[in-house]
Amino acid sequence: MNIPEELKYTSEHEWIRFEGETAYIGITDYAQTQLGDIVFVDIPTVGETQEAEDTFGTIEAVKTVSDLFIPVSGEVLEQNAELEEHPELINQDPYGKGWIIKIKPQDPAEAKRLLDATAYKKLINEL
Repeated sequence: MNIPEELKYTSEHEWIRFEGETAYIGITDYAQTQLGDIVFVDIPTVGETQEAEDTFGTIEAVKTVSDLFIPVSGEVLEQNAELEEHPELINQDPYGKGWIIKIKPQDPAEAKRLLDATAYKKLINEL
């Protein structure tokens, strides 16, 4: 199971990576494995400001649909346009080309309440 050390994680299996004034959000390798083949991603919240833990969209796999939760408060700037034609990128590269949204965080300090890689590994080992 791939769990990059430099990312922060939620207990709902989203990750966040900060790059300057923006942050990228996606689902973890564990989550995409549990979902199976991803066939569609719906992000109706581009341009909206979301509070931490709000639902910002859904992800659809062959047998299920799951909500996506935003790890920190911020404005949803962009959806990964490549996912419209190639949602399988989330299965193939969840931490790279499979990112889901880019946001402008309101308060990056909110990330302090998220899980680091060690805590996330412990969480999924308990499931």
